[in-house]
Amino acid sequence: MAIFSPTDLSPFLALARHKSFRRAADELSCTPSALSHSLKALEERLDVRLFNRTTRSVALTEAGERLLSRVAPAFRDIEDALDDLNNFRGTPVGRLRINASRPSARMVLLPLVARFLEAHPRVGIEIVINNELVDMVSEGFDAGVRFGEIIAQDMIAVPIGPRQRTAIVATPDFFERHPKPVTPEQLKSLPCIGFRFGTGRLYAWEFERGGVELSVEVDGALVLDDQDMMVDAALAGAGIAFTFEDQVKDLVADGGLTRVLEDWCPYYSGFYLYYPSRRQMPAALRAFVDFVRADRSGQSA
Repeated sequence: MAIFSPTDLSPFLALARHKSFRRAADELSCTPSALSHSLKALEERLDVRLFNRTTRSVALTEAGERLLSRVAPAFRDIEDALDDLNNFRGTPVGRLRINASRPSARMVLLPLVARFLEAHPRVGIEIVINNELVDMVSEGFDAGVRFGEIIAQDMIAVPIGPRQRTAIVATPDFFERHPKPVTPEQLKSLPCIGFRFGTGRLYAWEFERGGVELSVEVDGALVLDDQDMMVDAALAGAGIAFTFEDQVKDLVADGGLTRVLEDWCPYYSGFYLYYPSRRQMPAALRAFVDFVRADRSGQSA
């Protein structure tokens, strides 16, 4: 039987995380061609195909999925053991990969990360934008940022940033051509900009006032999958957008957009930094979690 060392599996793990030869090669500081040769050699030694490759995509085979499920936790334990040595240093050292939705990254995560990196110059942070939930462990992420309502129960969640509130907006010119809605149900007869999740499901706009909760399936000619683009579309006069208050507060203040149904837009608990429960938390992640908690305490004071 062929003898393997842990380093033999590094190309496999990198490509399994990134699903991209270029990004995996960047992580390993090699060329995509060299990475491809390494994986081909590994598959030949194992006598099994680990990835299905096309000119456009890379995906794990069933055998690859099985191997990843067995070796990824072991490599994570090794990383934890090495990272635990940070406890003997004066300052945290390491690199964090954080998965975040675009709104959470722009509104709460990026400003916080900028201040954190200034305070901890030996820590690096990579932010990957993804509007859908991902498998944190198999994708190689240390943490994620999402609304609290959609975080899996087996994750540890820490509030990050202030409370959030939704906003219903369109241009003043739009409301010269269309009546302003005074109840959420009236949105059904107005051109609205739809939002579609990566799963294919259209989002039904949610409202609440005085303990009454409503969910409205809006209609319109334009459907998008990015909230920043929804704001841009509203500014272009394409319809009414459902977005976050912090995303449009300056545009509303400047008169570029007009809010409606404000009394039907409640405050929510906001975004959460979440991460899997592990025996050993990486020192860099521990430092970032502490930084987030201190920032939250300062906001509450």
